[in-house]
Amino acid sequence: MRTILKGKSKDITIGIDRPFVMIGEKINPTGNKKLAAALTEGNYEFAVNLAKRQISWGADVLDVNVGVPGLDEVAAVSKLVELLTAAVDIPLCIDSNSPQVLAAGLKAAPGKPLVNSVSAEEKSLNAILPVVKERGAAVIGLTISEGGIPKTAEERVALAEKIIERAAQKGIPIEDIIIDPLVLTVGSDSKAALVTLQTIELLRREFGVNINLGASNVSFGL
Repeated sequence: MRTILKGKSKDITIGIDRPFVMIGEKINPTGNKKLAAALTEGNYEFAVNLAKRQISWGADVLDVNVGVPGLDEVAAVSKLVELLTAAVDIPLCIDSNSPQVLAAGLKAAPGKPLVNSVSAEEKSLNAILPVVKERGAAVIGLTISEGGIPKTAEERVALAEKIIERAAQKGIPIEDIIIDPLVLTVGSDSKAALVTLQTIELLRREFGVNINLGASNVSFGL
């Protein structure tokens, strides 16, 4: 199964038979005071420079998050995506749990962008999937629900199945869904990595979907 993302002039194909794809995650003001301040001041060039640096480091897709308290995120994401589109050619990943912010970012993005993300929570499914469908985007599905992150691989796969089925009801094809089985830090649970690997194996076997991982999470706090 292949997931195709499209930027201004560069396409990226994600699949088990394709090279590893890296999503640059630096354009996120959470924990980045300099970026948060720049966005608040309307200094979007700071984020554009971050984008260019990430591409030089090997990023294939750029995550774009403008979540700063008090900021008009709809206006900010529209402006930033417009500037990024002028500066880079790779696909963009619009990162927000707000359907309004996602819609604005997706509208400004060229090609076929990625959405980060939808979860198995009813609130998320109802809010995010219609936006994904309307834009014809791909989406990352998180294996988390109202009850939190399941401790077993089987439970996480069940949540992935829920996301896939609900997306299908909206007319979103399975190849446009990338499942994130969630990597937890081994500092809090020594079996965390094993559960994630088991989840990936089951997801591949049962659905054949492509996988996204925040690999750096595994060592967080160590």
